[in-house]
This record gives sequence, C-alpha cells and structure tokens, in this order.
Amino acid sequence: MAGDARTVELNGRSYQWPEQPVVVVCIDGSEPGYVEAAVETGKAPFFERILAEGTNRLADCVIPSFTNPNNMSIVTGTPPNVHGIAANFFHDRDSGEDVMTNTPKFLWVDTIFKAFFDAGGKVAIVTAKDKLTSMLGHGLDFSSGRAIGFSSEKSDKTTMANNGIDRADQFVGLPVPEVYSADLSAFIFAAGVKLVERDRPDLMYLSTTDYIQHKYAPGTPVANDFYIMMDGYLSQLDDMGCVIALTADHGMNAKHNDAGDPDAIYLQDIIDEWDLGGQNGDGTARVVLTITDPYVVHHGALGSFCTVYLSDGADEDAIAEKIRGLDGVLAVYNRADGCAEFELPEERMGDLIVISEKHKVLGSSAASHDLSGLNEPLRSHGGLTEQKVPLLMNKPSPGLDDDRRLRNFDIFDVALNFAG
Repeated sequence: MAGDARTVELNGRSYQWPEQPVVVVCIDGSEPGYVEAAVETGKAPFFERILAEGTNRLADCVIPSFTNPNNMSIVTGTPPNVHGIAANFFHDRDSGEDVMTNTPKFLWVDTIFKAFFDAGGKVAIVTAKDKLTSMLGHGLDFSSGRAIGFSSEKSDKTTMANNGIDRADQFVGLPVPEVYSADLSAFIFAAGVKLVERDRPDLMYLSTTDYIQHKYAPGTPVANDFYIMMDGYLSQLDDMGCVIALTADHGMNAKHNDAGDPDAIYLQDIIDEWDLGGQNGDGTARVVLTITDPYVVHHGALGSFCTVYLSDGADEDAIAEKIRGLDGVLAVYNRADGCAEFELPEERMGDLIVISEKHKVLGSSAASHDLSGLNEPLRSHGGLTEQKVPLLMNKPSPGLDDDRRLRNFDIFDVALNFAG
C-alpha cells in the first residue's frame, strides 16, 4: 500500500514493503546476450526500454550454477551454506542414499515469501517445473487466500488447500503444456498476468525452464522468439504498474565438439582405470553428478560441476592432482577449500569438487548417460564459466552502488529497496 513504512527482516536482510506489486523473474539459463539479441530484432520494446532507461547490471550466480541452489538462493537472499541446497542432487552421507534436493526437508531457512506472508502480505509463486514448488512454497498457508503457488507442469492438479487455487490451467485459460517445450515457460507469464489482474499480490515470483537455452544460443531465431514472447507478457505487467526485476539462475554455454557430440570427460571411467598406488582405481572413487534432476532429456545429466566421494584410505591429494591433469578440467578443490570458496555446506558435498572448462562437461561412466534426447548439440552449465547472469529492472536504481558486486540473490533487495 502507498506510503507503507513497514519492513520485513529475513536472513540478515531488511526489505521495504512494496507500494505496488513486485514481480521477480528467474529466466532459467539466461546468459548475457539473449535479451540484447531480442532487442536487436526491434520486437522487444519492454526489454529495449529496460536496457536504455532501467537497471541493467550483471550479477554472479551461485556455484554450482544449477537450478535448485540458485533458485533457493534467490528466494532466501543467501548462499547455499546458509539455506542448505547445494545442488540439484547429492549423496546423503547420513542415509547413504543419492537424493534429489526438491523437498523442504533439505531447506534450513525461510523464504522471502513466508516472511512477507507472515507479515500479512499476499504472495504468488509460479514455476515451470514442479521440482521447485514445494520448496518455494514452504511454510505458506495456501488456504488463507493470501498465497498461491503452482507449476505449469501440474497446473491441472491444483487445489485451494494445496496451492491456493483450483485448476490453475482453467484460471489461466491455457492447456497444460508439454514439459519439454517453450510453452511450459509461456504458461507462467500468462498466469502472472492473470494473477496481477485479479489479486495484485505484493510479491510474485516467476521461474521458467531452460528448455530453449539448452538448445538455442543467443540471437538464434527460436531464442529470439522466446524472449519476444516474454517481452509481450512483461509489457502487460509493466502497464499494470508492477516493479519487474529479472535475473537468471545460471548462464549456458556450448559443450560439444566440432562433430556436434557432447565434449565430455567421463570421470568415473577414467578414475576406474587409473593405477593408484599399485591398485586399480575401480571402487576408490564415486563420481556424483549434481546437475541430475527429473528432467535430464535436454542435458543428459552432463554439466560442468561434479563431486567425487572417496573410499576410506584413498589418497585424496594424489587423486585430485591426477584429475587436475586431465584435459578440459578447470579446477579441483578438496571439500573444505571448495566449500569455503563457493559458500557451500560441507555436509552436502563430496571429498573433491571438480569444475570443467567452458566448453567441456563432466560425466560419470559413458554407459550411464542416456543421450538419446539430445536432438541439438549440447549446451549446458554448472561451472564458473556460466556464473555471469543479467540483473535487470524496469526502474532505475539510483541508490545502488555502481561498484557493488551483485549476486543473483540480491534481486529482491534491488527490487524492494532500490527501485527508483
């Protein structure tokens, strides 16, 4: 409400109460260049105005540059060693099982949505894929009439009790999209427009899928069409008086060779064949690919970050040094150093952290990857070379220090505290 002097405190940050709806968008996989290329077509006037008159900055995402840790950083305003989500997938040392980080039991702190909801605000969360829904909506009372949260993927299964809305697909007026399609993201923007028209939530979060970015580079016709689609919906939100801030969970890079095949280092196969102190390496190390999620068709579980769990008695330093010597490996850290460098929780990382170079990906064993769904040359993410992402807002930010290092998880701070 206009003139509201309230602030909300969360995880060491203070957020001003919005005077108009604040819409934060996470454009999954949106490396710098996509928006600019769309603007060059002359068909993206909203983005064109942002670049010229709004806030146009670059930010660093969380490493590993994967979806789950970055989305949870964005919505908590903290790095992974505070909120607990260090990857899409990890080996739980306590249970001895490999698990997806897609349930709230792994989350250590509250989200900004819960903080504003508890303060009396109205919040709305729409994601493309369902894997994030329960974590983003953790702690919200969806039966209250002040909270809505659902995914495009399961929009036909929503209920008032569980999502704050019955049959979201019927509310939006669109069919449930295919998971592997641009329509999955288009649905969330259509939903966002409908929700602002009806409810004018104080905070709204829209999180897309990177289906397009995994397949098409900036400036390609399909990518341009995707951003032009977004531009149309964002223009409608802008016309309704929303503060709109956009960032990405990670960038994206080509990860294929000249023949169009994935340029992969199959680390499990390599280690298993090594002579480690007179013994075969088989069984000495276990490579865990932390990009793994329920939607591996467009990346085949190949990314530029992985962890390695070593058996008792393994020579950690010697194995790390041998991995460093592999062509295409950018960096290798032991757990303590890597977690300190990237602000990760040690209990959810392996003994070694391995990051590949810009155009390389890391795999486990070649036989374990199903690449049949890769219809275009591989583009993927996870490493340091996918860390730079856009941070945009449809308002100038006069109080924001030009020299401040921005993180993608500063986006709510920028939108709520600096929108001019």
